Amino acid sequence: MENTNAVGGGKKRLSSVFELRNLVQIGILSAAAFLLMYLEFPLWFAPGFYKLDLSELPVLIGAFAMGPAAGVLTELVKELLYFFLHGSSTAGVGDFANFIFGCCLVVPASMVYQRNKTRKNALVGMVLGTVLMTIAGWAANAYVLLPMYAAAFHMPLQAIVSMGTQINPSVNSLQAFVLLIVVPFNLLKGAVVSALTFLLYKHVSPILHGKLR
Repeated sequence: MENTNAVGGGKKRLSSVFELRNLVQIGILSAAAFLLMYLEFPLWFAPGFYKLDLSELPVLIGAFAMGPAAGVLTELVKELLYFFLHGSSTAGVGDFANFIFGCCLVVPASMVYQRNKTRKNALVGMVLGTVLMTIAGWAANAYVLLPMYAAAFHMPLQAIVSMGTQINPSVNSLQAFVLLIVVPFNLLKGAVVSALTFLLYKHVSPILHGKLR
């Protein structure tokens, strides 16, 4: 039997995303996320083309405040802004992958938090999202993204592996590259974004909910 209450509640949450106030907030958060994409930090364990940015921070805050649909829309607008205003070195493939990875983080986190808005649920949701993003990043890089990146730049896949070997001698294959560089990268990104969201959300949420006096 169909749960009409659940269906109705889902439709209500989805329609609320398109309220004017929420659309304005999604636009502001998307712009903030887009700007944060330019603030990149090199990592000691990864080649130079892997850099940490905090662009998922406004997206996750928005998803906590307005629900997972708002998080997906914020992530989409962020990636479209970057694609059209900055351009893409991967013909949009990397940008699409970043959209998927970002959604893997923010959607599970916000879904768990929306069920019961407690600090514990926020932590559980962000851990779940980080794990899911890490698994998606491992699979996508190992079987799609890194081979496509090598093909796009007309270079052997081993050349990318060698970049990792120069940093960590244990990186001697594509799978080792993914396990020792890509997986830690996504775990670190998820942990940093989650920690900052945990610290900042309660200070920002009154503004997003219109309760600031």
